Amino acid sequence: MTPAQKIEILQQLIQIPSVNAHEAEVADYLASLFAPYPQAKVERLTYAPGRDNLVVTIGDPTGPLLGLAGHMDVVAPGDETAWHHAPFGGEIVGDQLFGRGASDMKSGLAAITIAMLEALEQHQPLAGGVRLLATVGEETGEYGAAQLTDAGYADHLAGLVIAEPSGLDQVVYTARGVIDYKVVSTGKGVHSASPELGVNAITNLMKFYNAVGPMMAQHTQVDPVLGGLLHNVDLISGGEQVNSIPAHAELMANMRTIPAYPNQMLYDELEGLVAKLNQEPGVDLELTYSFPEEAIPGDPQAPLVQLAKQISDQVCGHDTQIVGSGGANDGAEFLRGKGDFTSIEIGPGSNTSHQPDEYISLAAYLQAIDFYEAFVPAFFQSTVVTH
Repeated sequence: MTPAQKIEILQQLIQIPSVNAHEAEVADYLASLFAPYPQAKVERLTYAPGRDNLVVTIGDPTGPLLGLAGHMDVVAPGDETAWHHAPFGGEIVGDQLFGRGASDMKSGLAAITIAMLEALEQHQPLAGGVRLLATVGEETGEYGAAQLTDAGYADHLAGLVIAEPSGLDQVVYTARGVIDYKVVSTGKGVHSASPELGVNAITNLMKFYNAVGPMMAQHTQVDPVLGGLLHNVDLISGGEQVNSIPAHAELMANMRTIPAYPNQMLYDELEGLVAKLNQEPGVDLELTYSFPEEAIPGDPQAPLVQLAKQISDQVCGHDTQIVGSGGANDGAEFLRGKGDFTSIEIGPGSNTSHQPDEYISLAAYLQAIDFYEAFVPAFFQSTVVTH
C-alpha cells in the first residue's frame, strides 16, 4: 500500500461524520477494506440502529491473541465558524490533515487497520491472532467496548493496544477511572409566601452538596503517577420561578478515580450519604450513575509496556516515556474480559483533540503504521504473552 493510499483511507474516515452516532458508516467502510481477504473474519455487533461495533480477526487462531482497539465515534465539531478547515473535509495543508477525529482517534484507528491489511496483503505469517476491536460510543461512555466485552470478544487476549492519541513518544500504562453521577431532589412546590406548606427541593439538594465535598476530601491517598481522587460538582439546576418553592432540583458531578479507591467503595459512600439524608423529614433524594469506569492500575515494567517502548524507540528514534493518563479509555471495559492481560495506549495524535481545526501530522500518522507493523511480529516473537 502506498503512502497516498494510506492517507486516502484516513481522509475517507474523517469524511464520515460519526458524531456520537452513525458509527455503522465507519464500520461499513472498514469492513469493505477487508472484503478482498476471505481469511479475515469480519463480525459486527449492533449497539443501536446505525451504531455497529466491528470486530476483525486475522492470523493463527491457535496462537496468542493480540487486541488492537480504537473507537469510531467523534465529538461534535461545535461552532463550525471557529474552524478554518471543514470539520469533515479531510483537507491536507502541508504535513497536516485537518478534520474532526484526525487526532482523536481516526488516525490511530486507520493506522491499526492498515497494519492488519498490509499483513494480509503481504501474506505475512503470524504466530498468533490479531483482533481489531472498533467500538461505538467511547466519547460518551465506552458502551461499545462494554458490549463487546460482555459478548466475549476480549476474553483471553494476550495483550491489548489501544491506539488513542498518546503520541508515539508515550506509552500509557495506567489511567484514571470515572464516575459521573446525578442526584435528583424531589420536593413540594407551593407559593413562596407559604413555605411551610411545601418542601424546598433546592434546600434538600444542598444538604447533599454540602456533605459530599468534605466526605470525598477525606480520601487523601495520592497515586504517584495519576495523582489524587478528583470530585467536582459541575451542574446544578432547580426551581421554576422566583416566587415559588421549588419542587425539583438536581446536580451532576464528575469523579476521576485512582486505583487506591475502587468505584464500588465510592458507590457505597455516595449511596450511604443519600440514604442517611433521606431519613430526614421531607428529604427525597435519588442517586443515579452514567457509564462509570474503573481506574486501570497497570505496571510500568509489564512486558507489553516495555516492548511498546522498545519498538517505538527503534521506529521513531526517540526516548519513549512510560506515563499515566488522567482520562478514561475503552481499556477499562475490555479488562473485564476473561483472562489476565495488559492494556496500553499508544497512538498518533496532536494537542488539538476536541478543538477546532483538529489535525494530525501525516508524518506521525505514517510512522504510527510503521510502529504497529513492527510491534505485531515482535509481540509474537517475545515473551510478552501473559495469559
